[in-house]
Amino acid sequence: MNSAIDPSATVDVAVVGGGAGGPAAAVALSRSLRSVVVVDAGEPRNAPAAHAFDVLGREGIDPLDLLAAGREEARGYGVRFLADRVVTADREGPGFRLGLLGGSAVRSRRLLLATGLVDELPDVPGLRRWWGAGILHCAFCHGYEVRGQHVGVLGSRPSSLHQVLLFRALTDRVTFFRQDLDVPAESAAQFRALGVEVVEGAARGVSGEPGALRVDVGSRPVEVEALVVAPWFRARGEVFAQLGGELATNAVGQFVPVQPGGATSLPGVWAAGNVTDPGAVVAAATGAGVLAGVAVHGDLVQEDVRALVA
Repeated sequence: MNSAIDPSATVDVAVVGGGAGGPAAAVALSRSLRSVVVVDAGEPRNAPAAHAFDVLGREGIDPLDLLAAGREEARGYGVRFLADRVVTADREGPGFRLGLLGGSAVRSRRLLLATGLVDELPDVPGLRRWWGAGILHCAFCHGYEVRGQHVGVLGSRPSSLHQVLLFRALTDRVTFFRQDLDVPAESAAQFRALGVEVVEGAARGVSGEPGALRVDVGSRPVEVEALVVAPWFRARGEVFAQLGGELATNAVGQFVPVQPGGATSLPGVWAAGNVTDPGAVVAAATGAGVLAGVAVHGDLVQEDVRALVA
């Protein structure tokens, strides 16, 4: 439920995004007695997954339970959460005004973007159904859980070649569905040396269920227990773009470029988590949020002190 907002009030920091990075930043800021509002549209990237791994002390926790616990901790320090979507972002005086889909607005001195990203899957029917369960992309997030199993890797992007090597380190049964991906001679030699089966032809669809997936390719379905794909990571960069920011692109997706600590090219705007780093796992996004929160607080401290001596 949304907290009531005083339309005339300006908070120290508005955080956009309530995944791992946003609440982590909010906790760091509120522990320094900053007033913080987190606006979250309720679209956590890892919602399809049942477990989050490489989270020290909370290994295997349900991602939604982790978020709920983090938000509760933030509320304990006075952070307000708004279940809403930012639709407009403008500079207003020295700060910012965020217009929300629900009709209200948030004004803040600083802005911290933790809006995450969207996994755009290859155009193969059936992939979305088991995304985060039997359809995977990260060897570090879910590879241990499929160790020793028959794993297929769909050749959707050049990074798929690296995925083959990562998952081959976890199982000696890897099948590579080449699709129309170019395979350099060096990679082909590596696959032969590792005993990776290469299947030619375009996948027409994926059916079955985790542990017993069928990839329809050529004249026969190929059965695997898990299937790895390489999504295009599309940053949720709408707010950043509205303020005049430009997204950067690398081989795997888009991101908001930041300096160490999360400062963007836009004065007063920081960013953290997957929106800045498509490869950030939960723990990394959390740490980036903390560091960004610390940096924003430091920036506000400097501004407050300058105002005293001006």
